[in-house]
Amino acid sequence: MATLWNKGTSATEAVERFTVGNDRVLDLRLARYDVQGSRAHIRMLESIGLLTADELATLDAALARIAERIEAGDFRLEDDVEDIHSQVELLLTRELGELGGKIHSGRSRNDQVLVDIKLFLKDGLLSVREEVLALFRRLQALSEQYKEVLLPGYTHAQVAMPSSFGLWFGAYAEALVDDMNVLGGVFKVVDRNPLGSAAGYGNSFPLDRQMTTRLLGFASPVYNSVAAQMQRGRCERAVASALGGIALTLNKFAADCCIRAPASCRTRRIPTCGRSCAASATASSPARTRSRCCAATCRTATTATTSC
Repeated sequence: MATLWNKGTSATEAVERFTVGNDRVLDLRLARYDVQGSRAHIRMLESIGLLTADELATLDAALARIAERIEAGDFRLEDDVEDIHSQVELLLTRELGELGGKIHSGRSRNDQVLVDIKLFLKDGLLSVREEVLALFRRLQALSEQYKEVLLPGYTHAQVAMPSSFGLWFGAYAEALVDDMNVLGGVFKVVDRNPLGSAAGYGNSFPLDRQMTTRLLGFASPVYNSVAAQMQRGRCERAVASALGGIALTLNKFAADCCIRAPASCRTRRIPTCGRSCAASATASSPARTRSRCCAATCRTATTATTSC
């Protein structure tokens, strides 16, 4: 495969497989963001006089058509094209000739791919935030609903003190708050615009980085061009760490469920008790009905075997 980095020395197929890996497959996931970044970039180029208004309109219309193909699933990287940036530029030059190549003015693939990755990560983080928020609200509701339903508390896998399902659900709700604070900090790291840093040392064009920052929805630019390139891998690592924290909370929740599930642990009956109590409670004395049923279950739980 012909590549931009080819220096005339052929690499073996094994080396190419090792170094390229699934890049071409993963690049397709960045396609919509690459077009988004290019559309913002050409608007900025027109504002500083590097494109005419007619050129901008022609390029933007062509990029919009590519975006439609991407959303429709009718887009792929051709066999002799090494990345998403090259594929988009190739499609433009085929249709528009030399004008298509002007989308690369004033930028490098280094800042271009950073923009793609950051936009991709921002969308992913916002999606995770909504899912975690929905789980938090559910846990808070369950905490309130079952605050009087008894549950034995364990210490070192031994029954220790009376507790409640409300306290248990609420604990995981609050743990998610900590996780979301970390996620929010990571979002701030990701939410900075690297476009205009080029290969790490800027360029000689009078680029309006504040304009592209605004058009792309970033909070601010990465002001130092070298610092922008130093973020390669840093953002991905931060996101992975934050997601790992959420995963750890969910792992603990799942482990709690597993510990209480075996037949040797009679506390597995408590969720059934809690549901039946809530269902059978009368409007006149719901708390009394729950307390009688759950107290009996808790006494059973305290005498259960600790083999679990």
